[in-house]
Amino acid sequence: MAEAEFDVIVMGAGPAGEVVAGRLADGGASVAIVEPHLVGGECSFYACMPSKALLRPAELRAEVERVPGVADPGELDVEAILARRDEVIHGLDDSVQLPWLEERGIELFRRSAQIVGERRVLAGTEELTARKAVVVATGSTAAMPPIEGLAEAHAWSNREVTTAKEAPASMIVLGGGVVGVEMAQAWSSLGCDVTIVEAFDRLIAREEEFASEQVSEALTKNGVDIRTGVKATRASRKGEGDGGPFRLELDGGETVEAERLLVAVGRKPNVEGIGLESVGVEVDGHPIEVDDRMRVGGREWLYAIGDVNGRALLTHMGKYQARVAADLILGKDSKASRDTAQSPRVIFTDPEVAAVGYTLADAKEAGMKVSAVDVATAGTAGASFHGRGAEGTSRLVIDDERRVVVGATFVGPDVNELLHAATIAVVGEVPVERLFEAVPAFPTRNEIWLNLLQAYGL
Repeated sequence: MAEAEFDVIVMGAGPAGEVVAGRLADGGASVAIVEPHLVGGECSFYACMPSKALLRPAELRAEVERVPGVADPGELDVEAILARRDEVIHGLDDSVQLPWLEERGIELFRRSAQIVGERRVLAGTEELTARKAVVVATGSTAAMPPIEGLAEAHAWSNREVTTAKEAPASMIVLGGGVVGVEMAQAWSSLGCDVTIVEAFDRLIAREEEFASEQVSEALTKNGVDIRTGVKATRASRKGEGDGGPFRLELDGGETVEAERLLVAVGRKPNVEGIGLESVGVEVDGHPIEVDDRMRVGGREWLYAIGDVNGRALLTHMGKYQARVAADLILGKDSKASRDTAQSPRVIFTDPEVAAVGYTLADAKEAGMKVSAVDVATAGTAGASFHGRGAEGTSRLVIDDERRVVVGATFVGPDVNELLHAATIAVVGEVPVERLFEAVPAFPTRNEIWLNLLQAYGL
């Protein structure tokens, strides 16, 4: 058996794995990264990037339709949109990612990785030894709920729906979270008849109720059939073999049929078969528990970052954790304090939902004495340039005792660009009186901050 030694071994080359490997290499460490599939991971090829490529054309057409004087944009060209999506994901070829690793001297092993002892990782048939640390960054996979017949039906996950070669005539989307609503909007804009089935009583249930209502209204306007407060009890396919349409039976006795079925009910961590039990870490399918320094069970040599630790299943938070872990391994004092359910997040529907911190309900549940102020997202001079009918609501959740912003939600077109200022306000715990002194330029949509703070009474 061949053997090799490095300062650090990284298991997984998704965004978190790449960032931790790069930061370590830039800090002078020798690094091996072990990845059996694509460098760049789920986000680059099957999630964030292809989904936004599918959503953008309809969003652009909607803005053109809102702004007078622009020629009729006409129908969307499905073939061209899918071709552009393929360009964005480089035809599922990760060769464009490799020079970044090579420039830093990071050695890539295209194999499955398994921990076989303290600081030891088996990469295929080659045993690697880490002088300093092993970092687990194996990510997550689409979860499949225990619904009768679902496993045998071979439904789509995020991987199939974001890389499909043609638009299906019809689709059932099981799950009304972020993936569910984004893919419902994307494919309905490309001519697919979409039905969403969601067990909760509203879509995107973790966000503010007004955000759920406004996204639901937009999807319904686009022809999406939304079924909330119902559970699927059985899945099957009609006809012989796996080629027939899908049938989903609901607990109210109804059935829904479509050419395709997308399961978008959440994620499960990739913890099976990676050898954690060999070093006394029992997970039983659950995320790997880590401390605020990303260490597993206090071990100085074992770290877990990104989706696999379950703290915040967002690409940018996985990168944040990667920076924390890398700095600690390099001898700096570092810890994570913001990778929580209140992390900044964006749902790229039209209207978009951009949020950070607590919702009003969550803040009250946490025992805070808070106020919420709401204003129209379109209520600034800058917003007028996005055209007529660009509706949406913006909210600040303010801790009345400390007089700081603890949450913000913006709904409307391109509101993701408003989010970072809100994130700074929340993370920095900036007093609202000080925020009022941060004067936004005219005519930009950032004047929404003046409207919100004035609504609070400043």
